[in-house]
Amino acid sequence: MNMFKTFLLLLGMTLLLLLIGERLGGTTGMTMALAFAVVLNFGTYWFSDKIVLRIYRARDPRPEERRAEVIVQNLAARANLPRPRVKVMDLPVPNAFATGRNPQHAVVAVTTGILGALNDEELTAVLAHELSHVKNRDILIGAIAATLAGAITLMARLAFWFGGGRDRNLVAMLAMLILGPLAAILIQMAVSRSREFAADRGAGILTNRPQDLSRALEKLQAAAKRQPLSEGAGSSATAHLFIVNPFKMSGLANLFSTHPTLEQRRERLEALDRELRGMPRGA
Repeated sequence: MNMFKTFLLLLGMTLLLLLIGERLGGTTGMTMALAFAVVLNFGTYWFSDKIVLRIYRARDPRPEERRAEVIVQNLAARANLPRPRVKVMDLPVPNAFATGRNPQHAVVAVTTGILGALNDEELTAVLAHELSHVKNRDILIGAIAATLAGAITLMARLAFWFGGGRDRNLVAMLAMLILGPLAAILIQMAVSRSREFAADRGAGILTNRPQDLSRALEKLQAAAKRQPLSEGAGSSATAHLFIVNPFKMSGLANLFSTHPTLEQRRERLEALDRELRGMPRGA
């Protein structure tokens, strides 16, 4: 199913490029856009994870940061998965994400902030969530969506600033400036909310301790509100990759949130805890 979604995303991106190419340059513009789409689709499939890791300057863990590597190794063995590589992002906000085109090429990235903010049980729960994304093969579509969302926003701005000529009026250019970022947000939403619930459940089952993840999510959410990540330190096009959205969301932006609310996630984790303990609802 995720491979089908990936195909639809790449197809949609190609059609959008052709539309923008035609608007800006007619037949010649469409031809150039098609050539660009082929290169972009190839690069997005093979290198989207590397692009995301480069955005955050992810590096190998230092000796004192190997705690995450040990936890990932143990969880991967328990989940019968190839052991992902672990990378560290020098960011104070506690957070994490997984990326890669398949489980054999998976990478789990953690911030320096999360290594200091969570205890072993909570960090294990977060990393189990990320390994659930790997197991569910969410990581490719997530990385591709991040790359495409950024590209759509950039192309919409280019269309606005460089559009002109016959039948290219200000209304059309404004529409592209507005609809481009909206399309990017909708791409993120399409791949994010349901997979977050599934990864939460997978983490609770893998650790057999859903409440550890619930506590971790509370801490991460509070930290994100207290010290949100700035666009200069990352890209909001990657927000859906993180276990908790690290960017500031307010007003109408909350309507397009890429993550379920903390309350929704806690309710499902509490229900899973009762399920694992064999307890009836409301007990």
